[in-house]
This record gives sequence, C-alpha cells and structure tokens, in this order.
Amino acid sequence: MIVQRNMALTNLNTLGIAAKASYFAEVTSLDALATLLADTKLASLPRLVLGGGSNIVLQQDFAGLVVKIALRGVQCEALGESRLLRVAAGENWDALVKSCLQQGWYGLENLISIPGSVGAAPIQNIGAYGVELSDVLVAVSGWDLRENCLRRLSASDCELSYRSSIFKTHLLDQFIVTEVELKLSHSPSPNIRYQALADALPSGVDVTPELVAETVARLRASKLPDFRLEPNAGSFFKNPIIEASNAAELQAEHPQLVSWPMPDGRVKLAAAWLVDQCGWKGQRVDGVGVHPRQAIVLVNYEHCSGGNVLALAAAIQEAVSQRFGVALEIEPRIY
Repeated sequence: MIVQRNMALTNLNTLGIAAKASYFAEVTSLDALATLLADTKLASLPRLVLGGGSNIVLQQDFAGLVVKIALRGVQCEALGESRLLRVAAGENWDALVKSCLQQGWYGLENLISIPGSVGAAPIQNIGAYGVELSDVLVAVSGWDLRENCLRRLSASDCELSYRSSIFKTHLLDQFIVTEVELKLSHSPSPNIRYQALADALPSGVDVTPELVAETVARLRASKLPDFRLEPNAGSFFKNPIIEASNAAELQAEHPQLVSWPMPDGRVKLAAAWLVDQCGWKGQRVDGVGVHPRQAIVLVNYEHCSGGNVLALAAAIQEAVSQRFGVALEIEPRIY
C-alpha cells in the first residue's frame, strides 16, 4: 500500500475546498488497514478517516494522515422474507439503495439520493422522509483503535439518535467503520408516513417501493443541489430540538413556525425555515452562499477556503440566535 505525501483533497470533499493532507492512504482491505495502523511512523499523527467526503469541512491543510476507506463488497443472506446484508464501508450509499431496489430488497427506498459512503451512514444515523438508518441497522463492524482489534457493535450498542451515534460521542476518533449490517425485507411495505412525501405521490396509483424512491429522488433534486455542479455538504445545520414550552412561545410569536413533535415531548424546529426568515436564502458572501432553493445548504461557489464557509455559517447562526433565541448546530464535522 502506498502512502502519499501532500495529497490534494479538493476532489475528495463535496464542498470542493482546496486543502492538502500531509499523508494519505487508500485502504482496500482489512489487512491493509491493519498494516497501516501498525506503522509506527504514522501512529502519532492526527488521523482523518474519509468516506465520500460529503460531511466534512476542511478549515485548512490536514497536518496528519488521511485514511480513505475504499473497502468494497455486498453479501446477502435470505432469512425467510428478511434479507440480511453485509455491506463494506467503502460502498456508495446511493448505489446500494438502487441496487437493493433492483434485487427486491426493501427498506432503504426513502433514503435514496443521499451522498456519501455506507460507512458514514451509522455515524450520522442518516435519515430522510420518515426513515432513519436505525430502522434497518443490525450491527456495525470496524477497527477499535483503543483495543487495536476488529469489533462488532449491535445496533443498540451504536446509541443511534437524531443525526448522531456513539461514533460521534464515546467512540469519536476511536473506531473505523469497515462493515455495516442491514435487515431489509423481500416483501414491499412502503413507508409514506412523512407528509411531504405522501403529498408528492401521484393519486390513484398503487404505492410501491420503486415509486417511493422515484418520488423521494425527485423531491431531493428539486430542493438540494448536485454537489458535482454546486459544491456543498448537504444540510449544513441540524434541525434544532427544543423544549415544548419554548416551542409554544415561539409558535405564539411566529404562527408560521414549522415544527414537529418528538416522541420525548420536545419539539423539532425546521432549521431551513429559521434561516429563510432571517433573509439568508440566496445570499452570497465572499464566494460562498446559501442555496436559493434550500436555506440550510451552503454552496462553495468559488471553491473558497473552509474559513469562508464557516464565516458564513457563523453569520447565519448569529442571525437565527438574535431573532429566535435558537442555537443552530453545524451538521458536518469540522477539521
């Protein structure tokens, strides 16, 4: 395995930020990963594990080792009507969803068109249109850097929550995902509980998983820009979750506030609505802007530095805080 020096990362992050890694290695097997991690010359360096690069912001050159996970492979075991999939972390998520649909393995269709790798999915507990990865996750395998060995975590061990997991808390930078296990179904059972999805479906037709996927892909394309044409990291801010009493006060002051009740009694607010109300949608500052169709997507129009992206984000956070008293949390990880 070749370890490269001063590797350009511009094409390896979807924001198109021009940054370099002091050291870079692409891992295509578990043996290669073990060998890389055992290299004493690299062991003391800061480490960035890279999948599809769709959920990171590079503030500057990375003075350490970037490990690109390029593990490939999908295995399927039939268990009655269920299908147990073991998917290597380097597989493309959207390609996996489409392949599963073609095979008649259902449960991922609401999660179509999400950029990134399979390995990143449990880290973020990705979700869209009424479905989260937690709904189908069985287990996650990977390299535990504390114990220096492979380890398998059950779905409950992963501590999945809204856009978070144990890999962003107790195991932050301590676990490299190598494989994800999913439980899908051979029997179609479309999930259309999410109102915007239900409203977008054509009337008078049978709702199939294929139709759900087609509709979700169309909805996402109408709202979210293609990072290959307009460099972005998807939703830049999480939907804030606040106490019900605070939400009621905001709703009284702003009757058009978009929100959803949570199972624990709290209320989730639409970050896009908050940002839009502050007048940021479509605005550009120093080569970076807020997308005109989606207020929580920041676009790096001129391939600017991560500093420019974060400066715009900070200005938006301040505006939302001043007007609504709500703190917006940045979703991508900052390096």
